[in-house]
Amino acid sequence: MRIRFMSLASGSSGNCYYLGTDSYGILIDAGIPFKQIKQTLSNYGVSFDKVRAVFVTHDHADHIKSLGNLGEKSFLPIYATKDTHRGINNNYCMTEKLRTCIKYVEKNVPLQFNDFVITPFEVPHDGTDNVGYFIDAAGKRFCFVTDLGHITENVAEYVCKAEYLIMEANYDEDMLRMGHYPQFLKDRITSPFGHLSNRTTGEFLAKNITEDLKYIWLCHLSGENNHPDLAYKTVEYQLRGVGVIPGKDVQLCALKRTTPSDLYVFE
Repeated sequence: MRIRFMSLASGSSGNCYYLGTDSYGILIDAGIPFKQIKQTLSNYGVSFDKVRAVFVTHDHADHIKSLGNLGEKSFLPIYATKDTHRGINNNYCMTEKLRTCIKYVEKNVPLQFNDFVITPFEVPHDGTDNVGYFIDAAGKRFCFVTDLGHITENVAEYVCKAEYLIMEANYDEDMLRMGHYPQFLKDRITSPFGHLSNRTTGEFLAKNITEDLKYIWLCHLSGENNHPDLAYKTVEYQLRGVGVIPGKDVQLCALKRTTPSDLYVFE
């Protein structure tokens, strides 16, 4: 069975990822306009009709903006924890509240969804409630871990099982420190419930990379305090320090904020 993955957008202004087979797929988050989701999928030869559900990581606006259209108007089930669903409907951006489409997930409890086994796990962030997703997609192991302030043992457990990893590298520490953000916002970003820096992500991967890991996509890059080339080079430097060569031993990609990635097809 072929598995398809792409990032439709990945950054502080909007996040959305697609994971599917030849016949159906799911979205992870939906923080970009509904029309953009449909058009981007179509541009890459994926019919929107193949989307069967949306799985939500947390209730911040850049992850949920289109849930009303997807859930109440397109009749897709919207999966999230109970507290996240409460936060979604309380969010200012939700002009179309969720009513008929609500589905619940529980942390560390696997959910069978067609050929996918989807396990939510807790991540430390300042949303109402926050999860990453470990997805066994017909035998291929994907892990989505975005928007987290530090890497807990629980997070590390799921990350280290992945063959295909989508992981946050939000900011460059020097750019953030020297940038124009007010101090309270800098403190929020660097807090244990904020975001991961390029260096932190690179150091963790260098210490914990396994031979099973085939792809790393660096996600949720800041538009003000990061750059794809900088995120890539920072993580590459850490990996090379332990003898792991990106492009040879593992594929490494820094996802762009508003531009879709390639459509990856894995046999």
